[in-house]
Amino acid sequence: MTPGERGKRAKTIAGDFYENTRFPAYTYDKLMCGLIDSHQYAGDPDALAILDETTKTALLHLPKKAVEHGQRWRSNPDVSYTWDESYTISENLFLAYQRGAGEQYRALGLQFLDDAYYDSLAEGRSNLEGRHAYSHVNSLCSAMQAYLTLGSEKHLRAARNGFDMIAAQSFATGGWGPDETLRAPGSAEIYKSLTGSHSSFETPCGSYAHFKLTRYLLRVTRDSRYGDSMERVMYNTVLGSLPLQRDGRTYYYSDYNFKGRKVYHEQRWACCSGTLPQVAADYRINTYFRDAQGVYVNLYIPSTVRWTQDGAQVELTQKSEYPYEPHVQCEVKVSKPAEFAVNFRIPAWAERASIVVNGRRESASAGSFASVKRQWKNGDRIELELPLTKRLEPIDARHPETVALLAGPIVLFAITDSQPELTRAQLLAVKKMVPEVWHVETASGVMRMMPFTAIDNQQYLTYLRV
Repeated sequence: MTPGERGKRAKTIAGDFYENTRFPAYTYDKLMCGLIDSHQYAGDPDALAILDETTKTALLHLPKKAVEHGQRWRSNPDVSYTWDESYTISENLFLAYQRGAGEQYRALGLQFLDDAYYDSLAEGRSNLEGRHAYSHVNSLCSAMQAYLTLGSEKHLRAARNGFDMIAAQSFATGGWGPDETLRAPGSAEIYKSLTGSHSSFETPCGSYAHFKLTRYLLRVTRDSRYGDSMERVMYNTVLGSLPLQRDGRTYYYSDYNFKGRKVYHEQRWACCSGTLPQVAADYRINTYFRDAQGVYVNLYIPSTVRWTQDGAQVELTQKSEYPYEPHVQCEVKVSKPAEFAVNFRIPAWAERASIVVNGRRESASAGSFASVKRQWKNGDRIELELPLTKRLEPIDARHPETVALLAGPIVLFAITDSQPELTRAQLLAVKKMVPEVWHVETASGVMRMMPFTAIDNQQYLTYLRV
């Protein structure tokens, strides 16, 4: 790119662009994310210089600090001009600093941290009620970057406590935030949404934020429950999205109403149109994690991961029909014998899980990473058995009769136009006919149940009354 060409391109991000958009901080955040990735992964020699020019222009049209969703800081009377997300941009500002963009990005990351939000969470007090769901979960990723960049234990506590409070108000699918609004933990509003809303979870954007947050927390804590949560959201929400259309129509909301359907959003090129490809790009980086001692297997997906361990070239290949079958097979290839640990996530629901290495049984406790450390040789085989426990999860403690049925990590959705008469025993006796069709015997006949990924245009029920 010549200097003249750079000058022409700079006009596309001139000040009037930021002044006339409803979302200047959101737009700047996306441009920054693209530029630091272009620098990091494509080796673009101009990316950081363009980022500096972009930042210089954008800052003239951003607030001086994080402004909460719904608070007015510009003169435009249109309420949608209060929906910008300046309180989420610290994550990428800190990443820009880490990737060599300069000290100003560390300072800007500090400047835009929304400590009015984080302080309460760090102290274990929920302040989630009424806040915009996706963006405030996404802002917890800024808290994690504050910990990773600044060493701030307060922000780590805020992210961990915030995750727990969101999990406490989540649906069985792992989704949260009906009508894009967080509730207080223990609130009856989640139950009320089963009849009051069809906009239960902002699927691509919410999944994107959820994956990032659980990935950060898993990386820092090595606590397997974050992997369990990531897996649940993946199988029961975003993997069941309708395909993105050429005209920008996208699947926006998962619908957990008692009369649920999959539909496209009425607007073209809504935010989820851009986020869905980002989610898909993240599947691979959610599957495996590394440390100096070896590798962590977080998701059970047919795949191969390769790395170098103490001078040995290592390859680990997974084969399975999980989550429809409990068996996972792994094969190790090494250029020379090497000692390292392979850590397998054993989900909290997988009671009686087992790991067998070359015919020898290893210990495996549900709700943890099971570590197998040994000198690995070419052709070593690992067999995992993760029993797909069937269980009922109530919508909340006040409504124990309103339940979702799960088998392993997947929620089974009833394909029906009305609430059937059922007992708990009938639901738990569900039988798998083929991987994506299950049958429940009811007093009025057979009821089909399917995972979210198999549902097309059928009406379905997430929660059943027993």
